[in-house]
Amino acid sequence: MSTTLPTRAATTPAGSPMLLPPPVRWHGPLIALAIGMVVLGVVATIGLLVDQRELVGAPVWAKPLKFAISIAIYAVTWAWLIGQLTRFRRTAWWAGTVIAATLAIETVLMVLQTVRGHRSHFNQANPFDEAVWSIMGTSIAVLWIATLVAAVLLWFTPLADRARSLAIRLGAALCLVGLGLGFLMTMPLPAQLDDYEGIIGAHTVGADDGGSGLLLLGWSTEHGDLRIPHFIGMHALQVLPLALLLIELAARRVAVLADVRVRVGLVWTTFAIYGAVMALVTWQALRGQSIMLPDAATLLGGAAIVGVALIGIGLSLRQGAAARR
Repeated sequence: MSTTLPTRAATTPAGSPMLLPPPVRWHGPLIALAIGMVVLGVVATIGLLVDQRELVGAPVWAKPLKFAISIAIYAVTWAWLIGQLTRFRRTAWWAGTVIAATLAIETVLMVLQTVRGHRSHFNQANPFDEAVWSIMGTSIAVLWIATLVAAVLLWFTPLADRARSLAIRLGAALCLVGLGLGFLMTMPLPAQLDDYEGIIGAHTVGADDGGSGLLLLGWSTEHGDLRIPHFIGMHALQVLPLALLLIELAARRVAVLADVRVRVGLVWTTFAIYGAVMALVTWQALRGQSIMLPDAATLLGGAAIVGVALIGIGLSLRQGAAARR
């Protein structure tokens, strides 16, 4: 499956070209995974309507629906990124195929446990559940390694202009960190060690999983939740390139943004802000604090991030204005 796009320059107000992306060959296995996730999303939505069972305080089909949406976005993004590579294509194809295979394995096992009405993650209550979680855990570790390989390849092959290349590469780097933060959830809680009931690991910090959560997302509204930094980090892969796209659209009306050096500076600023937010919500979650109930220290950290963001944006724009003069 491939598409051919013309490679020409789009002229900005200042005459600085912003190149269109090179021709893309979409990664077939990842696109197939994304299609499968769309199908699962439909099935999970029907399940929410007809299956009234609950698991850990939430509708039993809520988790498959959330995973289907997230994995579909993740798969399409990597299918596009891998398709843009002009070097190391065979290695990148295999890395993408491993990403697709590991996510498919994890999803199939999660749906199996959903149908059975058993927890999929952290569950070691009996030999079968333990085997399922062991396979899922191994798949997640292999997924991280395959994503690392794909991310490294992005740094060693030419992409579009400097700003676009940087946004893609930094987004992939933050995505790796976000994936890695998921391993924090597998750590046993003291209460689980003191009174073992077949569950080792949790999303929630400061209480058992299953309390009140945000609508749709399910993040705890009363305690810390490690799914938040995990989610934010994973989707840096989409957010940083999309942020640059918005900057490029704004360059049609704001002349200073036409300078690629300004766009590069803004990409670095966006990276710093995003990474700082991810660190802040990780720290907040590890302290057992709900995203809805920030204390003074968390608010101070947020204010510092806003201040640094304004300084970074100001310096980038000032550099562009000075260059124009």
